[in-house]
Amino acid sequence: MGGSAPRRDHHLPAETTSFVDRRGELTQGRELLARARLVTLTGPGGVGKTRLAARIAARVRRAFPDGVRFVHLSGLHDPALVPLAVADALGLHDRSAQPALDALVEQVRERRLLLVVDNCEHLAGACARLAAALLHGTEGVRILATSRHRLGLTEEHLLEVRPLPVPDPDADLSVTDGYPALMLFADRAAAVVPGFRLTPANRASVARLCHRLDGLPLAIELAAVRMRVLDVDQLLDRLDDRYRFLTSGSPAALPRHQTLRAAVAWSHDLCTLPEQTVWARLSVLAGSFDLEMAEAVCADTTPASVARPPEDGGYRVPHPHPAALPALPAQPTEGAGAGVRSRGGSGSGVCAGDGSCAGGWSGGGFGACGRRTDDFGTRARPTDGLGAGARPADGLGAGARPADGLGAGVQSTDGWGAGIRSTDGPGAGVRPTDMSGAPAQPADDPGTPVRPRGDFDAHVRPTDRSGSRVQPAAAHAGVTITLLPPPGLRTDDVLEAVAGLVDKSVLCREPGPGGVRYRLLDTLRQYGLEQLRRVAGEEEAARRRQRDWMLRRAEACERGWFGPGQPETVARLRADRDNLRTALDFSLSAPGETLAGLRLAGTLWFYWHACGASREGLYWLDRALTAAPEPTRERARGLWVAGLLAAATRDFPRGRRHATEALALARALGDAAEAAHAEYVIGVIRLFGDDLPGALRHFETTVARGPVPGQHLSLVGLDQVELACALGFLGEAERAVEVCEQTLRLCERHDEQWVRSYVLRILALAHSVRRDWPRAERHGREALRLKLAVHDVIGIALTLDLLASIAAERGAHEHAAVLLGGADRVWADIDTGRWGSHTLNAVRRDSEERVAPELGRDAFERAHRRGHALGLAELVGHALQEPGRPHPAEVASPPPHDDTRVRLTRRETEVARLVAEGLANQQIADRLVIARRTAEGHVERILSKLGFSNRSQIAAWMTAQR
Repeated sequence: MGGSAPRRDHHLPAETTSFVDRRGELTQGRELLARARLVTLTGPGGVGKTRLAARIAARVRRAFPDGVRFVHLSGLHDPALVPLAVADALGLHDRSAQPALDALVEQVRERRLLLVVDNCEHLAGACARLAAALLHGTEGVRILATSRHRLGLTEEHLLEVRPLPVPDPDADLSVTDGYPALMLFADRAAAVVPGFRLTPANRASVARLCHRLDGLPLAIELAAVRMRVLDVDQLLDRLDDRYRFLTSGSPAALPRHQTLRAAVAWSHDLCTLPEQTVWARLSVLAGSFDLEMAEAVCADTTPASVARPPEDGGYRVPHPHPAALPALPAQPTEGAGAGVRSRGGSGSGVCAGDGSCAGGWSGGGFGACGRRTDDFGTRARPTDGLGAGARPADGLGAGARPADGLGAGVQSTDGWGAGIRSTDGPGAGVRPTDMSGAPAQPADDPGTPVRPRGDFDAHVRPTDRSGSRVQPAAAHAGVTITLLPPPGLRTDDVLEAVAGLVDKSVLCREPGPGGVRYRLLDTLRQYGLEQLRRVAGEEEAARRRQRDWMLRRAEACERGWFGPGQPETVARLRADRDNLRTALDFSLSAPGETLAGLRLAGTLWFYWHACGASREGLYWLDRALTAAPEPTRERARGLWVAGLLAAATRDFPRGRRHATEALALARALGDAAEAAHAEYVIGVIRLFGDDLPGALRHFETTVARGPVPGQHLSLVGLDQVELACALGFLGEAERAVEVCEQTLRLCERHDEQWVRSYVLRILALAHSVRRDWPRAERHGREALRLKLAVHDVIGIALTLDLLASIAAERGAHEHAAVLLGGADRVWADIDTGRWGSHTLNAVRRDSEERVAPELGRDAFERAHRRGHALGLAELVGHALQEPGRPHPAEVASPPPHDDTRVRLTRRETEVARLVAEGLANQQIADRLVIARRTAEGHVERILSKLGFSNRSQIAAWMTAQR
């Protein structure tokens, strides 16, 4: 049975921009963690809690021998998955039947580690339960959390993260070093305007700008991006206008919330229409995403056939794409696109209430008249950029032709509050239509802002191509603004919009498997989602497109799983994990989508099983099977997958029940492939339930039958692997070797690694039965090398047990003890009881009973501890030995290195410690914020000083020093 570990690095996130000084908070955070086991950083969105938490953790990591792990919760929305997310971050792969939180506590009970849990506010209850369980069930685990509010535990210590200090703009600014807000702005501005720096001429304006932004780091960074096109004074003037408007109608909002709202809304208004549309649609994505996913979710043109479950129970039929938003005409006629003229002749961008549509778009870009507008959506006049006598509104400018200076500027809503703002010219304020479509009337007082009735949230009512209004999904009491909908987006438009959003710092760009990935900060995602929800059906359409894309990707990965590129497939799916969860949750929550959810959960069988995600897969399949009880092929698939995952958690009765039901349903449907898959699960349960004769008879039958049409080749190969396993355990080594060689040929034809690694392990087992130790060890090492390549941690644990047994038989007792220590360490992250298997535990017990008396108990324990302390890569390296290096039992052991006179520098000691943790040179460089070449130089000098030839020796030496 498989189980690859996730390859995601859950150490501290890499910093892509400079960290502005927060010495006071850093010191306070370190002191709190020294005396408290739960510290929560609280503060408003955009204040810098995540960056500060990462810095604090980096400062204290030496105090935690078992490491620091970072848990990202921003892309997680299901409380039931919080313990699984933490286990994933810790590299744990529990397969017991106990509740996930209980299993987590048991696995970390003896560890000393720091857990950084980021973005707890939307999962506060689940995070509080997690913290309470870890605090009460362990002694060495400490938690550093970030949240907009406290978790509410009595053990909790709070550290409020405040905005950055800002000097008085009118005071003496000759010394600015003590004001990190100014330093932050200068640093970010220099990134877009090379050579920018604080000078006597601009210090007061920068201070005033930072003061206006309340010292909020996110707001300052968003404002600094605009330095590409504006100077500081222009930036301040326009931000002041935007801030006064947005905060005027929401007196109940907290000042810092108003500030961030103003900064985000202003950044939104300065985006082009395609950028705004892409921003809104990307808000349905969780975590990071690649360009392909962005194009699939945001573009209005997609392939004619998308993967959506048919209504007739079939497995694949085309269906039309959700209706695309209508496109604007290329050359609108006067009055239709340039703005609706009121009876008085002024061109207002507001619908007159008679079905004709407004001339405003929701941002910059090209106006409805087809001419270039300025960043505020108002058609610019070449002479002064403002139009005839009218100052443009700061948000959604009117699509009016301001020939007479009477054009009313329409301010966009931003989801937190909006309204209508008149221009500075002699124009009347405009009141938008109400829900009945009554025409807009002049405001009571010309030139004054108009506030909607009731709350301050004004909702947009889009129009279709004919100009008729599209009813929003839900309308609050108050008024609506009728705007033209955006044009349909092509794939190329999405690419350009993504590039623009990265350029404006709305999207974060980060490396990932397969290339560049992108991420929306939580604050910006919530804002985009509010914009999306203002158009009826848009959120559901975007979520369905996201689900359909994830289903197409999952199906493509399943089709290619038995072939080359398995490590890349695992890495890609791991990176898409948050979006897989989002797609599954949408499917199992939205009416009429449950069959698609069941299909997606079943298609991912290889991911759940081979990538160490049995618990989560079982969670989704349980939900999907309950929601879709109809007798379909999707249900047959879901049942046997659920049975396989239940067996992986040692719940054999449940697994057998699911697999038996799947077999009966598949036969009733006439689906031979799904019936064969269900039979594989039934056989595996017999094998791992120690019914070796029954398993042998079962797999002899299925292998003799041969593959059936549609059966996945991975499961064809695994049928043969399990047959060979049963033969090997029953002592029929010759037959086991014959079956393995047949399976190897199948794997080699397809350049497959995962199943092949299991075949090689069984070959090693068979040759062990024949007592052909050199061949057994050679096959075992080759299996281990492949398992490391696909990061199959469960397979690594099984193979280490076997190699330890082989080493013990060959008389390499110390080597065997080290391998046993390493194997026990790997099993501790899976199941310390080795799934309760009598066979697996007997192999391990026999090895120790053979080795310990030969070495002596003390020497055995030292060697065992040395193996237990090695990182995964170093452990595998130790097991594989160096190329051409003789077996440790065949030569006399060299004298131990005399390190009494060796003195490593402080930095070299730090690098050696990271080597012992299993980090590669690039990871060491990232952790220490140094160049890779510098890290490589440190490692080379350490090897030279200690007289060693490989990194495993450094790791063992560091362990001995402790």
